[in-house]
Amino acid sequence: MHTALLSKTHFNGYDVINVNNGPWRVCTHHDRLGSFSTREEAMAFAASLPAYQERTALVPATKAH
Repeated sequence: MHTALLSKTHFNGYDVINVNNGPWRVCTHHDRLGSFSTREEAMAFAASLPAYQERTALVPATKAH
């Protein structure tokens, strides 16, 4: 049975992920922003992006009667 090897770092609000020695990926919870051949390239890309904070859904204000 094969076990997947996962390396994951959280940097500047982004996830920098590598699975089974494949490409390094820079992601948010919903999107993949880029794939890179080395960890250093992926970290440099994540560092060049503006700080990421996941947006929460806006809840409409209730009207008082």
